[in-house]
Amino acid sequence: MRGLVFLLAMGGLLPMAAVAPMVGVITYYWISFMSPQMELWGIAAAPPWALLSVLATLIGCLVAREPKRLPANAMVVLVILFLILTSISSLFALGPPDRVLQAWTQEIKVLLFLVVLAALLESRLRLHALIWVMVISLGFYGVVGGLFAIVTGGHDRVWGPPDSIIGDNNQLAVALLIVLPLMNYLRLHSAHGIVRKGLAIAMLLTFLSVLASYSRGALIGLAAMGLFLWWNSRHRLLTGAIMALVLAVGLSFMPADWTDRMMTIDHYQHDPSAEARLTVWGEAFGIALARPFTGGGYKSTVTPQVLHQFYPDAKIKAVHSIWFEVLSENGFPAFFVWLAMMLLGFLNVRRVRRLARGDPALAWAGDFARMAEVSLIAYLSAGSFLSMGYYDLTFALLVALAATRDILRRAASAQPASARPSSVPLPGPRARIVRPARPGAVPAWRQRRLAR
Repeated sequence: MRGLVFLLAMGGLLPMAAVAPMVGVITYYWISFMSPQMELWGIAAAPPWALLSVLATLIGCLVAREPKRLPANAMVVLVILFLILTSISSLFALGPPDRVLQAWTQEIKVLLFLVVLAALLESRLRLHALIWVMVISLGFYGVVGGLFAIVTGGHDRVWGPPDSIIGDNNQLAVALLIVLPLMNYLRLHSAHGIVRKGLAIAMLLTFLSVLASYSRGALIGLAAMGLFLWWNSRHRLLTGAIMALVLAVGLSFMPADWTDRMMTIDHYQHDPSAEARLTVWGEAFGIALARPFTGGGYKSTVTPQVLHQFYPDAKIKAVHSIWFEVLSENGFPAFFVWLAMMLLGFLNVRRVRRLARGDPALAWAGDFARMAEVSLIAYLSAGSFLSMGYYDLTFALLVALAATRDILRRAASAQPASARPSSVPLPGPRARIVRPARPGAVPAWRQRRLAR
């Protein structure tokens, strides 16, 4: 039954994508983020749905008159440069050609589609559609995982869809951490109360799902997110109390074996898994030093004929770090471009918040930038212990931040100078800066007093 529903859905979405390419973008990222075909059997799981979505979208870009433009912003330039450098490193990779070609094909599809996304993501409506796809696709596993944790009492681990990038419990946990702040953004800006309440419940279940994944890297990412939110909160005492209460409830729910596993973070010197990761990080860095311009190619540390060229006695093991993964597989030039993309994401957060400051109509952009910043912190902190250096959700979020900045800049340039909000105080002895607040955030009597 599920397969039939999926086939009917794709049978409607793919033709629509050929005439409205943004529908193809939504379809592609739904398939990519959620991997619904992995939950199916038979004919519904056989076709390459992601590739079909890409082809339908490209046809739509050629024939449809839907608004689209390729922005000449720094993020698009970096994406194209990263695409070129990873292609060069794959050309000189040391691994088996068929294995390298498979990994390169997968990665090139992700990077090329980012360019298509950048060209089509030219309005707030389309941006919200992309965020909803992220939240629904991964929130499904967060909600189901949270319910599973409640039923099992937290004794069984939460896993993602098999044969996907989030199939592993650790990788699923990082993906859920990235999407948690985006859930909160949609909760803040949803018009209907039932949607806001549903998102709040989904956030609690997703939080519980992250804990039930038994991922120590995700716990570190969760701690980094919490500290960042607390430090940037206007009411740190209240925020800290709420966060401590939620954390205490979640931790009290988890069994003793979960606590024992998390406690190994403090004693990593005696943890074989932690020692193995430190070893493979050193090996990955050694490969990068030996081949600084191209690296060893994709999957270097798990390919015996590559790893044993540099470390004959080394054990085959995944690199388990986004930093060392990109560095060892593609060399220093590609790594620095990848790092520049991450730094540019944080820079775009600051720029979006500055452009949105003082205008109630742009409060959505400021909130999105703040939540996206938390998502990036979750990815960089928790991803430091996982092989997710090319995660397309993170890349799409970076492009979305750049698109948000372009949307605000176009809106500001189209607005008359006299109508633009200003934070310059009015002349006079009692002059003060009055910054508009979101409706309902400040009582009416307080607004009247500030306006005097």
